[in-house]
Amino acid sequence: MLRNTTSSVFFYIYVLESQLDGKRYIGYTSNLKKRLEEHKNGKNFSTKFRLPFKLIYFEACTHSEDAKRRERYLKTTQGSRFLGLRLIEHKRTKAFGSGS
Repeated sequence: MLRNTTSSVFFYIYVLESQLDGKRYIGYTSNLKKRLEEHKNGKNFSTKFRLPFKLIYFEACTHSEDAKRRERYLKTTQGSRFLGLRLIEHKRTKAFGSGS
């Protein structure tokens, strides 16, 4: 039986980049807006000493297990390579400024 895929519940995988040291943080959440606020306000131990952060990438999944699996993948060496290729424009504009 087919399930309704128009559910309003999404599970997000997101990538933050520290503007302090340039390192990335990869996370998973069901409420992206709330989670970004928590990071911004220093409520996450893993990121509070590297503030401020900028959201540079996110994906949405309709099932939590898919999102968790994707988060685990993006934290691997192969996932890091994927992000490097996926974020070529981000790296280019970061290196040369955002001028047009």
